Amino acid sequence: MVVTIGKTIDESKQGSAFESIKNKDSEKKFYIESYGCAMNFNDSEIVASILFDIGFGSTQFIEEANLILVNTCSVRDKAEQTIRNRLIHFKKLKSKNKESLVVIMGCMAERLKDQLLEEEKLVDIVIGPDAYRSLPQLIAEAQSGHRSVNVLLSREETYGDINPVRLDGNGVSSFVSIMRGCNNMCSFCVVPFTRGRERSRDAATIVREAKDLFDNGYREVTLLGQNVDSYLWQNDDGTKRVSFAQLLEMVALIHPKFRVRFSTSHPKDITDDVLQVMAKYDNICKYIHLPLQSGSSRILQMMNRTYTKEWYLHKVNRIREIIPNCSISTDIITGFCSETEEDHLETLDVIEKCRYDLAYMFEYSERPGTLAARRYPDDVPSEIKNRRLSEIIALQRQIGFELNQKEVGKVYEVLVEGPSKKNKEEYCGRADNNKMVIFPRENSSKCDFVKVKITECTSGTLKGVIV
Repeated sequence: MVVTIGKTIDESKQGSAFESIKNKDSEKKFYIESYGCAMNFNDSEIVASILFDIGFGSTQFIEEANLILVNTCSVRDKAEQTIRNRLIHFKKLKSKNKESLVVIMGCMAERLKDQLLEEEKLVDIVIGPDAYRSLPQLIAEAQSGHRSVNVLLSREETYGDINPVRLDGNGVSSFVSIMRGCNNMCSFCVVPFTRGRERSRDAATIVREAKDLFDNGYREVTLLGQNVDSYLWQNDDGTKRVSFAQLLEMVALIHPKFRVRFSTSHPKDITDDVLQVMAKYDNICKYIHLPLQSGSSRILQMMNRTYTKEWYLHKVNRIREIIPNCSISTDIITGFCSETEEDHLETLDVIEKCRYDLAYMFEYSERPGTLAARRYPDDVPSEIKNRRLSEIIALQRQIGFELNQKEVGKVYEVLVEGPSKKNKEEYCGRADNNKMVIFPRENSSKCDFVKVKITECTSGTLKGVIV
């Protein structure tokens, strides 16, 4: 996902913060692009708020910008190469506007700080995910001719007191970060090294931010964390503790017409308490993203996922026992170190048994500095990775189509997000189960809840009519 500020801001939802964006008297302008996960997108909203406070306005025209920011992702090599190409492009632009500064932020900044600053001289400022409060000082240093950097990780920073400026643009749904970092040392993953250890945000600030969204017309919130189920906030003296299940209930109680989603769950941490809260409240969406990564217990052990194939299948069965209509999506990595054809068949078997509504499927991409890079050779040939990925995608596409066919004839409450990309006379929105639904707009408006009867489908989309 790539988001560019200026093209994505909904003027009607921003209040005083948006007025600062529109401030035509502001001589300082910033332009920002975000790559990668929803957490990065939310971080860009925090950075925008910090910049507004020091007098910057925003622009959608990069040539006007005094400050060019790139919020980066290091999960896969392809993402890093895309960002590097953008930085090269920005360096060319700087030759025409020598006073402009290029800022790289996020996970790639944390991982490649020295190389980007010294070897390639592509950027003026490098700032890590826990250091955004220092951005004003770093800008001042860079303006005086010094390349500046702050990539220190924190055990306390949650940005809980900063009110993010909403950049999502649809005014219907948005994200609220509930925690930062990750304690799970999955051997393939760079997140613990680029975002640090887990720390949970004060529950009261989360509820306040979510309520502010509802009061400003938003009708859906997604609670974000690298591993939301391990959320646990307690006050300084330990007399008050809030678990994720309790937080989920607190947000659901804001209003019955305020939908609540969350992402991402780790299979080992999602508890019956969370599932029971989901089942209790109609406005908590019956959808869980539950990463599998591999169906082979041997590979899972090498990945340090801390569960087996059988344990994962039991967890999926437990979810459907407590929430029978729950949709489940997943992440799958194929071609991990030493993966055999038997391991691959185990993954296909889990896909068959779980029958995911949606899956994000990737070839293994070795990330420098991870445990896997240090311990295991990346020894599965590219052509085998490609073939296995194609088989996984084909199976999942078939299952997705079969599941969507079963939706035909059902009626869903859909939250209207706006016009369909292909036909402005049609609206689109998501059902409770996270499936996208397209329907004739009739008299509906954005942010409405409408009842839609499903009449046809593709492997990824439902189509219907308002009833």
